[in-house]
Amino acid sequence: MKTQRALRLSLAAVSVFAACAAQAGEIRAANEPDIIPGRYIVVYKDDAATIASRGPIRAQALADKHRRRYGADIRQVFEHALKGAVVVMDHGSAQKLADDPDVAFVEQDRIIRLSATQTGATWGIDRIDQTDLPLNSTYTYPTGGSTVHAYIIDTGVNTSHSGFSGRIGNGYSAIGGGTGDCQGHGTHVAGTVGSTTWGVAKNVVIHPVRVLGCDGSGSISGIVAGFDWIRANHIKPAVANASLGGGASSAMDTAANNLVSSGVVTVVAAGNDNSNACNYSPARAASAITVGSTTSSDSRSSFSNYGSCVDIYAPGSSITSASHTSNSGSASMSGTSMASPHVAGAAALYLAANPNATPSQVGNALVQNALNNKVSGIPSGANKLLYTGFLNGGNPPPPPPPPPPGGGELQNGVPVGNLGNNTGQWLYYTLQVPANATSLSFNTSGGSGDADLFVRYGANPSASVYQCKSESPTNTESCTISNIQAGTYHVGIYAYSTFSGLSLTGSYSTGGGGGGCSSLPQWNASTYYQAGAKVQYNGRQYQAKYAIWYWSPSYSFYWTDLGPCS
Repeated sequence: MKTQRALRLSLAAVSVFAACAAQAGEIRAANEPDIIPGRYIVVYKDDAATIASRGPIRAQALADKHRRRYGADIRQVFEHALKGAVVVMDHGSAQKLADDPDVAFVEQDRIIRLSATQTGATWGIDRIDQTDLPLNSTYTYPTGGSTVHAYIIDTGVNTSHSGFSGRIGNGYSAIGGGTGDCQGHGTHVAGTVGSTTWGVAKNVVIHPVRVLGCDGSGSISGIVAGFDWIRANHIKPAVANASLGGGASSAMDTAANNLVSSGVVTVVAAGNDNSNACNYSPARAASAITVGSTTSSDSRSSFSNYGSCVDIYAPGSSITSASHTSNSGSASMSGTSMASPHVAGAAALYLAANPNATPSQVGNALVQNALNNKVSGIPSGANKLLYTGFLNGGNPPPPPPPPPPGGGELQNGVPVGNLGNNTGQWLYYTLQVPANATSLSFNTSGGSGDADLFVRYGANPSASVYQCKSESPTNTESCTISNIQAGTYHVGIYAYSTFSGLSLTGSYSTGGGGGGCSSLPQWNASTYYQAGAKVQYNGRQYQAKYAIWYWSPSYSFYWTDLGPCS
């Protein structure tokens, strides 16, 4: 029998390669250790259920058909987080099932394990409400989040702990034996989300979703079952935290993404292999908020995964929270498992103030208001540190530093100043020109040295390929464009000799468009706007007070509202 990957909770996940798309008759993740022999997760195609009745029996109907056709022993059917089933059968029959036209893929079920490290003292909630170190020994929060429901997908929760008194909601166990915690990890995670002493959102309703046993092990199918139950039974506003993960699993990713699509904000740990989080599930799930871990000195925890799949970082080293061993005790643990619930708690605070917010809106709010470039030691990916201060009515954190000279986007009529470069080097800029532009020109002036100006539509110019060039022996250059096209004009500034103090302006006029915003570009988070630049955003026009990028016009600290477009 072929094998598959091992998964463990984020505190110690095993590094593996992402699963490849299965070929016909193949079992996904078929060459990894820690399989559950003879047990498979079957995921049906989205349109396969059209052959069956609509409503809650459609996956069951497919499972029954495959039981008769392939001799599958159906152990569980999923109807919500995904359409599928857990089956027990021999490998040859599983290969035939994978080739069935109703089936999207078959993935062998695997064991997951938990491994936690106990260290240090708490500091996490002290860090997330302030922009800079040192810690001030306080945590300020706008609300306790009493209207929000938090689903903890883990080892269960010690529901008798005084930190959760009167705030335990209904729960679910994918492994039997109730929703209590005989391991400790789930209680600790729940405590960071919402206990009265160690919690970010101190009054949320805690729902234990037990998918791991007393030894910290379980299965992928158990995790999928937990997602499935939440999707069918959640109470909004809702946030789910999954401080678990391991090698790539298509089934787990699908379940996580579908949970988000049902309106549940889903926060997951990045994993603890000091590796690329995009090789792990559910860390790589596109719709989830994926969280890396930091230390009390704002460095990336040595174990924390990183990369483009990590959305945000939060405290995760030496975090103290609730313990399962007594009804008032505490324990200290480290891992991205501990970072993720800080973000889940912050999501709960946001939902308390914005109960109709979508998961995407919640995630965007947390990421856009995070502290930029605070975390040291991140090899790649976003450098965002969780910051809840914006929920308390404070100003947003300072904007990220401006991009390096060149490669920026010009705004109509707004000069970019203090440019310089060495002999033989280029600077490049772009200007977006609307369809109703009636004139277009580019000009440089000021400073010392000799810079030449080149302009080209659609791509960077060179000394030999351009639409317009200006090569005077000074820094004063001008290009006027005829036959104007809507789209992107690329400007190249070539250092004929070393220059400094140069100013560049791109300008166009418009006509015949009608309406106050017809000539204004839509605000874009990746565009660097000079002071005075004008944009349109949500049907209104705004002007930048300072040189700014990333922060939207909804922040009056950085933008002046000039009124509606019409």
